[in-house]
Amino acid sequence: MGHGGDGGIWIRAAVAVAAGGAIAARAVRRKSVDFSAVFVGVPAMVAHTVAGYRFAGLLLVFFFTSSRVTRVGEARKRALDPEFKEGGQRNWKQVLSNSGIASILVVLIALVTGGIDRCLDSKESTLVTALIGGVIGHYACCNGDTWSSELGILSKAEPRIITTFKRVRKGTNGGVTIDGLLAAATAGFTIGLAFVLIGFLTTQCASDIFWRQLLVIPLATAAGLCGSLIDSILGATVQYSGFCSVRKKVVGVDGPTVTRISGMNILDNNGVNVLSVFLTTVLTAVACTYIF
Repeated sequence: MGHGGDGGIWIRAAVAVAAGGAIAARAVRRKSVDFSAVFVGVPAMVAHTVAGYRFAGLLLVFFFTSSRVTRVGEARKRALDPEFKEGGQRNWKQVLSNSGIASILVVLIALVTGGIDRCLDSKESTLVTALIGGVIGHYACCNGDTWSSELGILSKAEPRIITTFKRVRKGTNGGVTIDGLLAAATAGFTIGLAFVLIGFLTTQCASDIFWRQLLVIPLATAAGLCGSLIDSILGATVQYSGFCSVRKKVVGVDGPTVTRISGMNILDNNGVNVLSVFLTTVLTAVACTYIF
């Protein structure tokens, strides 16, 4: 198993179109995504699957687990989050910011490997190892960010802003709780575990290299936590948070009824997400070339 070649790539592409279409239809029906997101999501799914089932697996684990945690405690979130949407409905911009960089990486992986599943092994190929590491870091960060914000906001503890550790209102960008950070690490762990399990089934390596692949699990756990911390640091500094005295909520835009809490209005939520994902992707890619 795990050999690409032209026949294998076409089979994978067909599987991806079928699975992607079915998942997209269900996601639109359940309000996990809006219709615009399908036009980004399905091509991303196809690219990931052609590069290898491990990458498609990471995309799906991220999509399904983040959709699931988004639905936890919806009533309480509605009261706290100014941009709350039923089912956490994601539009094309959010889907692109959560899968765009990885989609570029998987296309590069497919071009370099010809669709043959390769292990993380710098002796064989530093480039492939770095690219695969980047994809792992990418989804560990995206999943970590989603889990930490969706579960952290439900925490009983008051968040503290990461720059000064002062207590801030829930929903403030850059606010962290222990629960949120644990959620981010767990989300990264889930990505690492998925990569290793699917890799066991699809990817053939020499036995010594095979066992080293298990290091993806602690690495992805660290990437989930690290991505969430980077996201929080950016959120506290380059993303605006203010308290609206009329709506009694933390908001991301300044206005006459808004008192500033933190941050400069340089990036919006998607901008912060993309930048934190990019930085975590690069860090994990570099780490992989040293570890494997």
